[in-house]
Amino acid sequence: MREITKDVYLKWYEDMLFWRKFEDKLAALYIQQKVRGFLHLYNGQEAVLAGALHVMNLGGKDKMITAYRNHVQPIGMGVDPRKVMAELLGKVTGTSKGMGGSMHIFSKEHGFYGGHGIVGAQIPVGAGMAFADKYFETGGVTLTYFGDGAARQGSLHEAFNMAMLWKLPVVFICENNGYAMGTSVERTANHTDIWKLGLGYEMPCGPVDGMNPVKVAEAMHEAMERARRGEGPTFLEMKTYRYRGHSMSDAQLYRSKEEVDEYRKIDPITQVLDVIKEKNYATDAEIELIDERVKDLVEECATFAEESPFPEAQQLYDVVYEQENYPFIPHRL
Repeated sequence: MREITKDVYLKWYEDMLFWRKFEDKLAALYIQQKVRGFLHLYNGQEAVLAGALHVMNLGGKDKMITAYRNHVQPIGMGVDPRKVMAELLGKVTGTSKGMGGSMHIFSKEHGFYGGHGIVGAQIPVGAGMAFADKYFETGGVTLTYFGDGAARQGSLHEAFNMAMLWKLPVVFICENNGYAMGTSVERTANHTDIWKLGLGYEMPCGPVDGMNPVKVAEAMHEAMERARRGEGPTFLEMKTYRYRGHSMSDAQLYRSKEEVDEYRKIDPITQVLDVIKEKNYATDAEIELIDERVKDLVEECATFAEESPFPEAQQLYDVVYEQENYPFIPHRL
């Protein structure tokens, strides 16, 4: 695995802090009714992404697919954060020209395939993407993320079975943040170790500390290398936690403030910052400069999104099926 150096820790800190502040800004814009519909935030789960990105082959080979808590993943994979924020505000400068919104960020160019609103729908799709990589011998691996609630979907078992049968280059990752909307893991099954679902398929599987990017990177590296060798899939349960509700409309009546505060003691951003300070990787002044850069970039994204125009009505016709012998709907794209 690529060494985790001083530069990696500094990048982790800046990236995770930016993701957190980016979504804090989205929360504020949501309250102002500038972000419409649902808004599911990633606060607290940043280490799961940071660790994975450290071992991924970005730039065309490896791919990622996830559910609707999907704003910061494409940013980590190289998508312009201004376009992501514009998409959330429904602006034409967004990643899907303002038509996808919060739950459907997408970038084929950067290997990010959504952003899926139907619970568990991305699991078999991720397996299908891995099938394509195996068929065309691309050498790529697909990371397929889902929540603890989606782990109870029947499509998971079908995908697991076929992935093992065909030895597909896919890593299935359950981001277990403790609650499926407002339902705790303890109430959804007679077992709480979700990773053990892989045992029924003789799939390599196990739990991972999803609050520590180092632990995530180590587990992901092993799983991805196994996939690249043609040995098939792995199932990892990232034990993590979300500091905000399931969505912005969640009153969070199912958990106490004390529980959230306990998990804040192991905040992934704080953990990384503690290492930076302990190892003298950066001075207080240098950390302040990072904080200022993050703050400025968030404001730049917000300004870009707010000043961008909404799509024209014509765009509705541009994105429907174009048929040569039916010239009645004009297209401009």
